[in-house]
Amino acid sequence: MGTAAIILAAGEGTRMKSKYPKVLHEICGKPMVQFVIDCVKMAGIERLLMVVGHKAEEVMGKVGEGIQFVKQEQQLGTGHAVMQAREALRDYDGSVLILYGDTPMITPATIKALIDLQHERDYAGVVLTAYMADPAGYGRIIRGVEGNVERIVEEKDATPAEKEIREINSGIYVFKSRLLFKALDDLNRDNKQGEYYLTDVIEILRAKGFTIGALKGANPSELMGINNKKELAEANKVMNKKILDTLMLEGVTIIDPQNTYIDSGVVIGRDTVIYPGCFIEKGSVIGEDCTIGPNSRICRSRIGNRVTVEYSVIKNSQIDDDSVIGPFAYIRPESVIGKGVKIGDFVEVKKSRIDDGAKIPHLSYVGDAQIGKKANLGAGVIIVNYDGFKKHLTQIGDNAFIGCNSNLISPVNIGDDAYIAAGSTITRDVPEKALGVARNRQINKPDWVIQYRKKKQSGGEK
Repeated sequence: MGTAAIILAAGEGTRMKSKYPKVLHEICGKPMVQFVIDCVKMAGIERLLMVVGHKAEEVMGKVGEGIQFVKQEQQLGTGHAVMQAREALRDYDGSVLILYGDTPMITPATIKALIDLQHERDYAGVVLTAYMADPAGYGRIIRGVEGNVERIVEEKDATPAEKEIREINSGIYVFKSRLLFKALDDLNRDNKQGEYYLTDVIEILRAKGFTIGALKGANPSELMGINNKKELAEANKVMNKKILDTLMLEGVTIIDPQNTYIDSGVVIGRDTVIYPGCFIEKGSVIGEDCTIGPNSRICRSRIGNRVTVEYSVIKNSQIDDDSVIGPFAYIRPESVIGKGVKIGDFVEVKKSRIDDGAKIPHLSYVGDAQIGKKANLGAGVIIVNYDGFKKHLTQIGDNAFIGCNSNLISPVNIGDDAYIAAGSTITRDVPEKALGVARNRQINKPDWVIQYRKKKQSGGEK
């Protein structure tokens, strides 16, 4: 017997107080609903439907491939949401897993155990439950004398005695598809919310003589639903800890896990050391034996082996083996830094290629440039790549030396082994092995200061 999954992701999430759909808010760099999708796929479920409604096009454009979308034009409750999948599953005769797009902590192991229980016992349905010390806000599980589930009562509709029950409904179920959709026909909106409750399916099936089981004892942290920004922050903290724990067990040294933030999917090699205050964001890959931080940010970048990054920002770029970045460097998108390169303090690199062994030690801007092997740019070198309308390319050859406080006005080519005198403003190409000098001859005027002061003190010219 196969299993299809329906993820409910149509709600607006008004408590988020956001213009974005709730399920697209990110946890550790990934939309919360994507965690649910990935979990379902890892549990071995191949057929996946998602019910979308609020800002449906935005949601559909963000999540992964291989999902069949169905729309819920009006949000009339969870039962109504599942009804929208009826047509898509008309010819399907298997089990249906139902879960929410705002429960990103659920694990594949729990989902698989829930499905296995339904298959093995041939239950009409199974609900995932957990025991909460404080069950406020959750639907309560009402069991019969044999221990099977009789019904689920929402807290708004519960009696005082029912509110004392600590076994809660996770909102995650597995049903036999044929029985589920027949039971949906019997739903009504006779409740305080005026909605079609999916939970009422339990009571409907029980009334028809079918047995509903429960997988109890789920870890409450797996059932964390995200309804506001406070809960989003709590989920980020929990998920970040899981990510860091996994990396540390794989051989990464994290000095202070309480103050280190690494997104889902980041890959880091063994014996790399991550110092406090670092943010390593989605899409990043870091090699072995690196030193990262403190207080560095790496976003969607590839870092080789034995690289040192201190107090720096690297975005959408590549850093090859044995290079040193920082302190206080800014590597902007589309930069490629070669092997054994030094990018020092207060250096900004944008959309440039820096070849092996080159050095840019401090206080420089390099934009839209190609820097050759073992080239050296002195302090204060500025590549003037923008003319007010268009960006231009500068090329600096192998072993070239650019003296301090020089300006290279793009487009310009500096040949291999060329020298640029300090303080020059270069506007024309410099051939290989040539010296480029572009500055006025120095003039010294003897005793000029004495004459100047006399003039000022005597009330001379303004």
